[in-house]
Amino acid sequence: MQPPPNERDLIERAQQGDKSAVSILYEAYVQGIFQYISYRVESDTVAEDLTGDVFLRMVRGLAEYKYTGAPLGAWLYRIAANRIADYYRENRYGTAIAISEETESDSSDLFSDMAQKEEQTHLREALQSLSEDYQNVLILRFIKDMPHAEVAEAMGKTESAVRIMQHRALKALAGVLGKITGNTSERRNDQHE
Repeated sequence: MQPPPNERDLIERAQQGDKSAVSILYEAYVQGIFQYISYRVESDTVAEDLTGDVFLRMVRGLAEYKYTGAPLGAWLYRIAANRIADYYRENRYGTAIAISEETESDSSDLFSDMAQKEEQTHLREALQSLSEDYQNVLILRFIKDMPHAEVAEAMGKTESAVRIMQHRALKALAGVLGKITGNTSERRNDQHE
């Protein structure tokens, strides 16, 4: 996700009430913010709601926003991380992740679609079992493909802290994924016996 080339100008115009500038900024970042949130919550429906909240907060907060040279996306990811934390505080009960039933029945490769959804479900489960900082660093670095400097800006940390955290988060994720996929394999073997 690249910021628009004239982002600073767009921000200034949006701060002055230019609706087309707000719309351009929204379009530039909405898909990335949605993807980031969708890996942190149990369903795309919740991710859509939280994404809407992020951009509502963007519009409300633009007047006080100070351009620092960092992409607006760093600020939006911080808003998204805070909104996700709020969501989990508001919904303290654990929500199970279910495989979506939105798979098209006329799909040419239904089993492939189901396997892909199951894989995404495993990744969501694994990510959600990690600390909030680990989730953030992995999603921003590998799913959103942000450079270390931007991740550091979004998380309010130094680049070296982000690099160390990334290394530790990857080790933790590998361990969790090993347990999840191991349990799934055991369940499949039990079903076939």
